[in-house]
Amino acid sequence: MSRRRSFHRPPSDVPLEQIDEYSWRIPQSYKPGMRVPGRVFADEDLLKKIRSDRTLDQCVNVAHLPGIYKHAITLPDGHEGYGFPIGGVAATDYEEGVISPGGVGYDINCGVRLLISNLTEADIRPKLAGLTNAVFTNVPCGLGSRRKDFHLSPHELDQLLTEGVSWVIRRGLGWPEDAEHCEENGCMEVANPAKVSPTAKKRGLTQVGTLGSGNHFLEIQKADKIYDPQVAKTFGITHTGQVTVMIHCGSRGFGHQVCSDYLRVMERAVQKYRIAVPDRELACAPGNSDEAEDYHQAMACAVNYAFSNRQAIMHWVRQSFEETFKRPAQDFDLHLLYDVAHNIAKVEEHSIDGKRTKVWIHRKGATRSFGPQRSEVPKEYRSVGQPVLIPGSMGTASYLMVGTSKAMEVSFGSTAHGAGRMMSRTAAKRRFWGGDVKNALEKRGIIVRAASPVVLAEEADLAYKDVDRVAKVSDKVGIATRVVRLVPIAVVKG
Repeated sequence: MSRRRSFHRPPSDVPLEQIDEYSWRIPQSYKPGMRVPGRVFADEDLLKKIRSDRTLDQCVNVAHLPGIYKHAITLPDGHEGYGFPIGGVAATDYEEGVISPGGVGYDINCGVRLLISNLTEADIRPKLAGLTNAVFTNVPCGLGSRRKDFHLSPHELDQLLTEGVSWVIRRGLGWPEDAEHCEENGCMEVANPAKVSPTAKKRGLTQVGTLGSGNHFLEIQKADKIYDPQVAKTFGITHTGQVTVMIHCGSRGFGHQVCSDYLRVMERAVQKYRIAVPDRELACAPGNSDEAEDYHQAMACAVNYAFSNRQAIMHWVRQSFEETFKRPAQDFDLHLLYDVAHNIAKVEEHSIDGKRTKVWIHRKGATRSFGPQRSEVPKEYRSVGQPVLIPGSMGTASYLMVGTSKAMEVSFGSTAHGAGRMMSRTAAKRRFWGGDVKNALEKRGIIVRAASPVVLAEEADLAYKDVDRVAKVSDKVGIATRVVRLVPIAVVKG
């Protein structure tokens, strides 16, 4: 009988210079070809995990990208990814820089939206099991899931890819104001379905309004702690115990296929334009090239698909409340606070060396965190800053935070996107059993519905970093400020 050997990676030897308690620098002199230093935001405990895999090496690799500005950033939830670390941010010059699919990832616009209600836990606890069952029935979950009564023709899919959330709302799946509370108003206007492969479109036809699998979830939550009552009130949360709903998912198989298609395009572009990158996973193209333009337009389609996916799911969540409580969702003021993207590349303007500069901003496992008075922030939040949503792992807290002016200075208006994995899914399945995970959650009063016990093992909270620590570091660094801590009372998993 053969014995499986285990391999333990030695801690990364990438040098770090401490700037302050939560900030570290990788010197530009560390490796030839680095165009900027690396910048890492973490406390000592989080740094141990960051050092345990290739996260810092990937940060160093990103610092080699042509046209990169200021520094390659790794956020407190950082861990090894494809090309970029997950929890990675980089800005490259719009004219002389590059765009890299590895700086976006496979699950394009994996993101989070948060609904606010006027209900309390006491209001819904008697019917919480029924409500959770209704959500589990109405929102398809799991690998390859689809909703049988929602069909798109190829022409309708092209319309959705072009128009995003507004098209879904016109189909009757939402309220008119929903689009105003999404990043990009729920639509990147550069989207061009002609740049998307038939294979991607085929995969996308049946998956709108589905949660999918992996770390995607839908939680019914309550406000557990309010850090900033004034900003919380602006966001619609006035007291602890207030019920919220968090939806975390992305562009499903459609976005994955778009990424796969254009990684092959970019691998050829690297050769065509003679771009030297230290890792083939950083395949890229000049920002002003046809390849970059094609990828940007196709990626925008996947972004719009993900916004639309979360919109449809939100509609069926509202429907689930109506079915359970026999009243219109409007009675519960079940409105969308905000929807943020995590995996995205966009054109933005940032102040660099005192000059407004147009850049390609890559956020890979990172949340936009714009401060007050930015025109991109909805009017009702503009005086305080953009709502920032940082989901935790299953059964742990999540955070509603607010963007800051300092984030605009030090992280290109970006912060963490979640807890970040501590353990691979394979390792988690070896260590945990789904039934035990479910029982432990239900003993704490958290109702759980999942498509498979396997996913409960993969997504056990101990497989992730401490989200409280991640949120605290973001707060202490000043790249997002804690507003409300949210805890789950019911979890739906794919």
